[in-house]
Parts: sequence; structure tokens; C-alpha cells
Amino acid sequence: MNRRAMFLEVLGISAEWMPRDVPVADQPTEAPVGSVASPAVVARAAAPVALTMAEAVVADAPVSKPAAPLASSAPVDAPVVAASDAHPNADADPDSAAIDLERAATVEAFDVPAAAPVQRPAVARTSEHAGREAAIAAMPWAELGDAVAGCTACGLCQSRSNTVFGVGDQQAEWMLVGEAPGENEDLQGEPFVGQAGKLLDNMLAALGLARGRNVYIANVLKCRPPGNRNPEPDEVAQCEPYLKRQIALIKPKVIVVLGRFAAQSLLRSDTPIGKLRGAVHSYEGIPVVVTYHPAYLLRTLTDKARAWEDLCLAREVHDRAGAQA
Repeated sequence: MNRRAMFLEVLGISAEWMPRDVPVADQPTEAPVGSVASPAVVARAAAPVALTMAEAVVADAPVSKPAAPLASSAPVDAPVVAASDAHPNADADPDSAAIDLERAATVEAFDVPAAAPVQRPAVARTSEHAGREAAIAAMPWAELGDAVAGCTACGLCQSRSNTVFGVGDQQAEWMLVGEAPGENEDLQGEPFVGQAGKLLDNMLAALGLARGRNVYIANVLKCRPPGNRNPEPDEVAQCEPYLKRQIALIKPKVIVVLGRFAAQSLLRSDTPIGKLRGAVHSYEGIPVVVTYHPAYLLRTLTDKARAWEDLCLAREVHDRAGAQA
């Protein structure tokens, strides 16, 4: 095998594509004077290299399939796949595969709608589950509190010290909703205690409110997740009827949601808290204002001013609802 054939084989070209009307041996390197050469002949004479199948098509030269194509050669009628669309495989160059994966991840990151609904794993809704929700929806305060205290609907009952039902005025015009009890709340059985609770009390005092006066405070979950981890979808599904009944009994004029998880759970949205802030949302016909969790504000002092703006918005919503009543 000569060098030319070896070179073509390395390039994956198993045969030289030549115009049928001009034999290789008789092909002129220069067109005779007064004659008209075909475009393929001119191209061949100007650049004496092997024509690939694509080049032959461009030059309008008829081609013939190689008698024995290489195993790695694609069929002639195979669809062309762009390099950026190719899926990396075990034989691909590692650097190229990494670039393709990074590009795909970047596209996916920018292709997700900001306000897409929360994708929660399906929770089986049996007739027993529906009957439990209906029973909770009809409970008065005392029975509701007992139901929460003895609840064993999810695995959190195994690690809790106390359930955290809620605290405050049961006829309050303001309702505050957080995520779940932390360690201190689990030990004391009351929401928002410790340093985060003190900051929340100061925030309420700035509005002329107090924990035991015209405010009710509750959480999405009534039991502490171990290690203060994020609540699981099934845990939220089991606790939602309790919070829904609390809101229905209180009938507040405004709900202030504290923190990302509580906001996304109550509003059924995965929109970032930064985009949920500054707008008035609705839950069961009740105005909802979203702000940061007090524990977050203890770590991020620069956002305290934004939290105050949220509380001022909530006060405007409350005053407007009172004027319309």
C-alpha cells in the first residue's frame, strides 16, 4: 500500500471519488486550448487531492459507493448529526465530552422557567387519606390541637420531643407562617424561639404587634425534621391539612410567609424568594406577603432593610383589607 492510500485510509476515505467521464490515467492537468472542461475536472486539476463524497456532490460529479467500506464509516444515507448534538460516549475524547456536558448543563440551567410549578413526587391519595383530610377540615380548635399532638402520619413522630402546633391570638388579623420547628422549638413546643424568635418579636413590635396580640404564628410542619433538614414531600402532604384548617379557623386579613421553603410550599411554586418578594400573592382568597426567615436575617444583616419593606407592604395590605371590611 502506497503512502497516498495509507493517508486516505487514516482519514477514513476508503476510495477516491473520481468523475466517471474522465479516467484517472488520462485526466489532464491542464485543459487543452479551445476546450471546455467540466467543473469537476477543473477542481481536480487545480487541487489534485482525493474528493470526499461531500466534495463530489458540491462539484456536481457522479460518485460510486466503495466496494468495501470501513466498519467505522457511516452509511451514505445516514442522517448528519451536528457535533454539538452528539451524545458523549465511552470512546469520545474526555475533554470534548466534558465540554459537551458543561454546555448541556448550561442550556438546561437557562431553559428552566422561573415560575414553574413545584415538582413533588406523587403521594398516594387513598380513600383513607381523603377521609383524614375531610375530618381535619371539620375540627374545632381543641380537637385540632389534640390531633396534632397525637399525629403519627409520617416518620417525624419517631424523633420529635414535642409537636409545635402554633401560638397566638386565634382570632388574629395577622398570621405568620414559617417552615418547620428547629431544635429549640422542638424542646419548648412553641414556634420561633431562641435568637430567631427574638428578632421576629422585634419585627412585630416595630409594627405595633406582639406575639400574643393580634398575631398567630404557625409552621408548615408541626414536627422537627432531624438535623433541621428540608421537609420531605410526604411530610408536607401529611401536615398541610393542619395548617389549612388553622388558616380557615383564624381567617386572617393578611398572611406573612417567612422563608423560601414556607413560601414555595404555601404558594405551590418554585420561584426564588427574591422574586416572590415585593408582590401580593393569594392563598384561599387571603392576601400573602413573602419575606425572609428571621434565622436567615441573623446571618445576612444587609437584607434586614428588605425584610422591613416586606413588613410595610404587609401592613398596607392589612390596612386596605380593614378599610374594605
